[in-house]
Amino acid sequence: MHKPSATGLLPHTDAALPWPADPVPATGGEVMSDAEFFDWLAGRQRKHAQQVRPIPFAELSGWDFARDTGNLQHRSGRFYSVQGLRVRSDGPVPEWTQPIICQPEIGILGLAVREINGVTHCLMQAKSEPGNLNGVQLSPTVQATKSNYSRVHGGSAVPYLDCFLRPDPRRHRVLADTLQSEQGSWFHRKRNRNMVVEVGPEVEAGEDFCWLSLRQVNSFLRVEDLLNMDTRTVLSCMPDRLHGAGTAVASGGGSRRGLHSDTEIRSWITGRRSEREVSATLLPLREVEGRGWHRWDDRISHERGLFFSIIAVDVSSSRREVPAWSQPLLQPHGIGVLALLVKRFDGVLHALVRAHAEPGHLDVVELAPTVQCTPENYAHLPAEHQPRFLDVVRESGPERTLFDTVLSEEGGRFHHARNRYLIIEVDEDFPTTTTEDYRWMTLGQLTGLLEHSHYLNVQARTLVAAMRTLPEAGDADADHR
Repeated sequence: MHKPSATGLLPHTDAALPWPADPVPATGGEVMSDAEFFDWLAGRQRKHAQQVRPIPFAELSGWDFARDTGNLQHRSGRFYSVQGLRVRSDGPVPEWTQPIICQPEIGILGLAVREINGVTHCLMQAKSEPGNLNGVQLSPTVQATKSNYSRVHGGSAVPYLDCFLRPDPRRHRVLADTLQSEQGSWFHRKRNRNMVVEVGPEVEAGEDFCWLSLRQVNSFLRVEDLLNMDTRTVLSCMPDRLHGAGTAVASGGGSRRGLHSDTEIRSWITGRRSEREVSATLLPLREVEGRGWHRWDDRISHERGLFFSIIAVDVSSSRREVPAWSQPLLQPHGIGVLALLVKRFDGVLHALVRAHAEPGHLDVVELAPTVQCTPENYAHLPAEHQPRFLDVVRESGPERTLFDTVLSEEGGRFHHARNRYLIIEVDEDFPTTTTEDYRWMTLGQLTGLLEHSHYLNVQARTLVAAMRTLPEAGDADADHR
């Protein structure tokens, strides 16, 4: 019998499997089989090997602690900086300070798609990031900050960038284009432009790129640490019609049969944004020191050893825009638990989402998974302030678990940041009504909100992408056609 892990959950059963045990052969119209893809990826792993070495802050090249503020910043004034943040909140912890990453630039996360032999394919990139646990992961066609594609670092040009910066209406069709947030506890008002652009046959896969069918990309969501965070957020914004009839029926039908109308949902979100009292003010980083945080030669850490640390790394790579560099990274402590509880109402699958306030979000409140936490960070709080519904997640068995995969977060800013993503179907007697911070929503309502900016946080967007892969999502609504 498996014993619960430190988080109180049963261990992830596929943790020892780097690839699927039985890759699916190529189906009609696919460019390559799953087995051929994993052979290709293994080759990219070898060619993109990076050497990442933790270093003291004093060895950072191009980065310094500013004399007046203590902020950790690049000498160019570009890329990003580490500053301090003071937060006052009406939540269980009324006030705290913390370091936070400030990256005001809006980057581009772009996915090129095209139909090949009647099948929707995505142009994916094998990309190595210094914070990735396993080196290479699958990223979107373009994943670049403005500093990167403006070549502030003097590096090489970003391939396929013109498809997204300057799409040609004669050859390109923009299918999705929204601004979406990133982690509101680690980033201050960070946003990226999430784009899906349909291209023509003239766009060929370069050396580090491959065309994968949407079926393959969706199935690879279940492989640990394979699809990076930027791929997952763009996937969530992809139009339903590209996913096939089953999902389109699920979205459209679910939107009409939700427990709450679309107008009621938007009113609820606006109300929560208006009622929550959260004030977040940037501070000089040196003012955070001594308020629970301490700066050492090689890290900035919390006195309890919780939350995260700011560290420095030296990186060398033969396959990046710049062959060698150093940079700070945020290193989380512990693997997070991100769980979406789902339940059927009149045969339609609904997800229980939370209006969750995070200090780094532009609109403070965005929709989050039912459970979003790193359990160790709550160990010092009383029982009434433990994450709601975490006990339900811990007590759920494999027969109720529809999705369970450990996935990495953004490896360009975070060091070995991983979360366990779960979708768990609850029993029929699970309460329909909850507190004011929670609502049941259909897949269609969630994907409808993703046509707009700043409604779903980055963790919820991964779970929406995962929810679209469930056969249950399509089958439930197909019965109501």
